[in-house]
Amino acid sequence: MTATLVTSDLTVVRGSLLVLSKVSLTVAPGMRIGVVGPNGVGKSTLLSCLAGELVPDSGSVSLAPPTANVGLLPQEPDRIVGESVQQFLLRRTGVTAAQSALDAATERIAEGDGDGYDEALQRWLDLGGADLDSRAEEVCTDVGLSPALLAADMTTLSGGQAARASLASVLLSRFDIFLLDEPTNDLDFAGLERLERFVDELQAGLVLVSHDREFLSRTITSVLDIDGPMRTTRLYNGGWDTYLELRALARQQARDAFDQFADKREGLVTQAQRQREQSVRGALRAKRKSPDNDRSVRSYKIEAATHAAGRVKTIEAQLNRLDEVEEPRKEWQLQLSIAAAPRSGDVVAALSEAVVQRGSFTLGPIDLQVRYGDRLAIVGPNGSGKTTLLQALLGRLELTSGRAALGSGVLLGEVDQTRSLFSGNASATDVIRERTELVPADVRTLLAKFGLRGDHALRPGSSLSPGERTRGSLALLQAAGVNLLVLDEPTNHLDLPAIEQLEEALDAYEGTLLLVTHDRRLLEAVHVTSTVTLTLP
Repeated sequence: MTATLVTSDLTVVRGSLLVLSKVSLTVAPGMRIGVVGPNGVGKSTLLSCLAGELVPDSGSVSLAPPTANVGLLPQEPDRIVGESVQQFLLRRTGVTAAQSALDAATERIAEGDGDGYDEALQRWLDLGGADLDSRAEEVCTDVGLSPALLAADMTTLSGGQAARASLASVLLSRFDIFLLDEPTNDLDFAGLERLERFVDELQAGLVLVSHDREFLSRTITSVLDIDGPMRTTRLYNGGWDTYLELRALARQQARDAFDQFADKREGLVTQAQRQREQSVRGALRAKRKSPDNDRSVRSYKIEAATHAAGRVKTIEAQLNRLDEVEEPRKEWQLQLSIAAAPRSGDVVAALSEAVVQRGSFTLGPIDLQVRYGDRLAIVGPNGSGKTTLLQALLGRLELTSGRAALGSGVLLGEVDQTRSLFSGNASATDVIRERTELVPADVRTLLAKFGLRGDHALRPGSSLSPGERTRGSLALLQAAGVNLLVLDEPTNHLDLPAIEQLEEALDAYEGTLLLVTHDRRLLEAVHVTSTVTLTLP
């Protein structure tokens, strides 16, 4: 079924905070809209409204036909204890809810009430409930997830396996409108390419939130840009590169328009002031040169004052007729820097014939030496052991065999994949105070710079969004001296301005770098001296 979703003047308010303001958007079949904007600007909130999960405070969301299926797949796989992978796929594709509605309609038929049965059956069929079991095995194989894991509990999967299960849920879905929130997070290169093919072949309307610039460049047909301070939106038609060009042009035009307005206003104000000063000086000169009772002097002063006042009024009228042009706001910049520390020894970390075994997974044997100043990228498919290799290099894992050594004088700065330091009960303020010598006021200033202001800096880390936890991790890097920087998927959950600032900070960083990422543009932007490529066992 083809479907169109339309929002009109959609506004969301939470307490005294304006989240979204008068958003109007049409999602028609075949449209692929990328939603961008700073963290916390309301992108996920917008998707919730489009999915009907959140009722806006004003405005409307309409769907034609009303029976069309809208599917929202959130940014983090919501793993439920006791839920198998098969059940996860059924739930994420909407089939579980459709099956429950069909079962209820069937029971009503037995009671003599057949209303709603045909609609429930059609919905179940449209969502692919009739053949999902057989398709699930095929799709799981396609994304590199063993069909044997369909019976496994979702909570037992590794991060890479969970990412594949999440991708499988997208590929299995048969919604009429797709809403995808950060679908590229934790996907490896093969998963990204598979998702790109799916989006490219999609006939349904699609709205997706993503900070993966390469993915956006390859998939979307238009961009919805949410303004941070105003919480309004602007739709740019065309792909990602066209959006960048049009946005830069719009910003330059706005700046030029304001500069012209400011120059003209300043010129008129200067003219009016000059006229007032000339009037006063002229009257004083005339008074000194002629007797006070000279009628001609009094007449001159009156005439001169009247003439000057007329010119001032004319100028003031021109000022009042000027169309006010609002000064463009300066774009927010993180201005991230990574605090330097004294250099470590020449050998930072080393593995010699190192083997790590975790259940049926084996990494190694590996021989690897990281010297001071090396910038090492570690790449490979999900499940190939990238994070395991990092942990072995840092001496955090007990090796099955071989040797591991961490060099002298190493001062570690880390953004791990789970942002674990900022995921517990401690607040971001507490985490940074415990690990630095900053006084409380300086900690609050630092966190505010990273977008964690007021209550956000004092809340338990577990209550922060993934993007906020990532910002807290970056704030710690700026506060504590580092000579070994370990980044495991650092761009996950970061907004585009912050990613660009991270790239600049990494370019200026002179210590040792260990980088795990599937962000293709980050790999292009960050100079690395060598790359370790892992493969699946």
